[in-house]
Amino acid sequence: MSESLPGGGNAKDVLLNRATKLTFAALPRIPERTKRLLLGGRPVELDGNTLDSTLQMLLAAQHAAGMGGLVADFRPDGGVASSRAQLRALAAMLSPPIRADVSEMSVPGPAGPIPARHYVPAGSGSTTAAALLLFLHGGGFVLGDLDTHDTLCRLICRDGGIQVLSIDYRRAPEHKAPAAVDDAYAAYQWVLQHAPGLGATRIVVGGDSAGGNLAAVITQLALTDDLPLPDLQLLLYPVTDLSSQTRSQTLFADGFWLTKRDMDWCSDHYVEGADVGREDPVVSPLLAGDLSGLPPALVYTAGFDPLRDEGNRYSAAMKEDGVLVDLREERSLIHGFASFFPLGGGSATATTGMISAVRAHLSRA
Repeated sequence: MSESLPGGGNAKDVLLNRATKLTFAALPRIPERTKRLLLGGRPVELDGNTLDSTLQMLLAAQHAAGMGGLVADFRPDGGVASSRAQLRALAAMLSPPIRADVSEMSVPGPAGPIPARHYVPAGSGSTTAAALLLFLHGGGFVLGDLDTHDTLCRLICRDGGIQVLSIDYRRAPEHKAPAAVDDAYAAYQWVLQHAPGLGATRIVVGGDSAGGNLAAVITQLALTDDLPLPDLQLLLYPVTDLSSQTRSQTLFADGFWLTKRDMDWCSDHYVEGADVGREDPVVSPLLAGDLSGLPPALVYTAGFDPLRDEGNRYSAAMKEDGVLVDLREERSLIHGFASFFPLGGGSATATTGMISAVRAHLSRA
């Protein structure tokens, strides 16, 4: 039996966390050639893509530590709390200091106030950042919160020179679909009303993974309801279809951070017993039919991501219906790469490029 320690952990967990944190701190400083030597000169190649060496080392360390993927515990009765805690612990290890002026707040929602966090470029004052990103965090509709994505929001705010409003929408299984959509849409309507007072003249709606799904869905709802549309959709490796299986889900079912088992566990918590089915566009925006009239979209997919194909398909569907789509396929990366930017390598390069691309799109908006 492991020795219990203060705070509810045990000796093994504490040592593992310390070793992981040291590994994360060292990775950005290891030269590429040294990484390849440490990996035995054996790159991972699949489907014509070569895995980024930094991420290959990360995945090797994860495997050695016995961590199977995003979800820590698949027990129906106990897995949610432990999996949320694991993601928060991982995010805490990937949190370099990034300056921004941050304030805690809330916005009105259909079930009560929605906790939110407002980021403004440090020292600028909100009236000098003329664009605002409504950010919807990932985590499979079950995991993730304001803290797990705080570092990414800070980076986008600082390097993009834009305001970010991150919201803590209701999560499954406590709140089934479409509760998360309802909260995200309420937050978007709040942004439409209050953007002028915040000095924002351009609005971006975006998110990663499940958050990318929510961003796509609420943009569709705004179009249907004839509301003002955002100037840009930012969809990072989005979930777009909960009803079908894709080739990438089979190719990358295990071993590349997000697993097929993770995806099934999360989607079951989100839609099983809900008032909407998997084929409803409110959870599967790819199935919405006519997508014409949507605003421009900047979409990122990853070559070693089970969600790769559905992100690419949604991009193709929007483009076929006349939407301006800027699809960036990061072929050497895995799901969640934007949160792994502190490790350096391709994740850092791609995340820097993503922020530059947002700025470029907004300059044309």
